Amino acid sequence: MNTMTDTAGKVQSWAFCPVVRTRQYARTLLQEESAQGTTEYAILVGVLVVIAIIAIVAFKGKVQDLWNAISEGINSL
Repeated sequence: MNTMTDTAGKVQSWAFCPVVRTRQYARTLLQEESAQGTTEYAILVGVLVVIAIIAIVAFKGKVQDLWNAISEGINSL
């Protein structure tokens, strides 16, 4: 009877061990502050992309005119 209890305890601890490690790893990640800096940079890049898209849409006509003037200047050489 004692052998079955020991075996059952080993099987249970073997199955439960990855769950405990995963929880500990998740807790460690949540407590780290280096991930916060990465998130802030990602948000900053996202905001800059949105601003660039808005600027391109807002100045589309002027940029196109400038591009055509440059193109005509190069072709006239």
